[in-house]
Amino acid sequence: MKKVAISILLTAALLTACGESGSSTDHSSHNETSGSTNNAAHGNTAGMDHSGKAKETDSKQEDVQAQFKLSTDKPQPNQETAITIKIQDKNGKPIDKLDTVHEKQMHLIIVSKDLSFFNHIHPENKGNGEFTVTTQFPTAGDYKVIADITPTGMGAMNKSQWFTIQGNVPAPKAIDPDATLTKVVDGKEVTLSIDHLMANKELNLNFNIKDAQTKQPVTDLQPYLGAVGHVVILTQDAENYLHVHPTEEKAKGPDAKFMTTFPQSGVYKIWGQFQQNGKVFTVPFVVKVP
Repeated sequence: MKKVAISILLTAALLTACGESGSSTDHSSHNETSGSTNNAAHGNTAGMDHSGKAKETDSKQEDVQAQFKLSTDKPQPNQETAITIKIQDKNGKPIDKLDTVHEKQMHLIIVSKDLSFFNHIHPENKGNGEFTVTTQFPTAGDYKVIADITPTGMGAMNKSQWFTIQGNVPAPKAIDPDATLTKVVDGKEVTLSIDHLMANKELNLNFNIKDAQTKQPVTDLQPYLGAVGHVVILTQDAENYLHVHPTEEKAKGPDAKFMTTFPQSGVYKIWGQFQQNGKVFTVPFVVKVP
């Protein structure tokens, strides 16, 4: 298969990086502000295990529910808003035993409907199956909140909910495949290479990281959540979700390698997250999978 590797430089703005456990800035949205749960199990949303291999649908995931609620019925942009997530079984009983995966019991991903905004934060476990985090939404519009969890003995899964933030919604940004897969973010030049770019095939992702000015390879990446980096992938409609972990967790650069499977043909947005000098940087790419 042809290997996708492009060296043309494309300057991109730095997206919001992962926050600290407990509270952080984040963005959520779509039509409801509390109550209902969109249960997205790993089979339908292509949830990933730590090696990056797709996990099969597990009937146990249907036994797990999540209730999402915002601290206000009319959330506004740029205002502190608390998000509460309650993890329960199908009978409404709290599930309070969750595995710690890459240093956290819950990874919370928040994206705007047009995928132009991304945040990866970690709610605080309040006990009895309840997690909370405080964040801000940058603009009006719809946001999807995805809780990535591993209830003990049940395997990795994710649950999600759309919320709508009040106000005048800005024009959506196009989700177009990138003409090049090299970008500059926070002083780093990052080139994404993908082998076997096709659906339903296990493939490798490689992020090569250089200093944008000197072009010297970056070899001092620091562990981020216990690994060289993390990758989140969503389909254009935000319905299919992949959270991919590196194949060589202790790598320090310039290469950070991952393995995954795109579940279907279509347009995907990929966010790679890495840490250097105590600062997390996030680099986005959009690809079209045949």
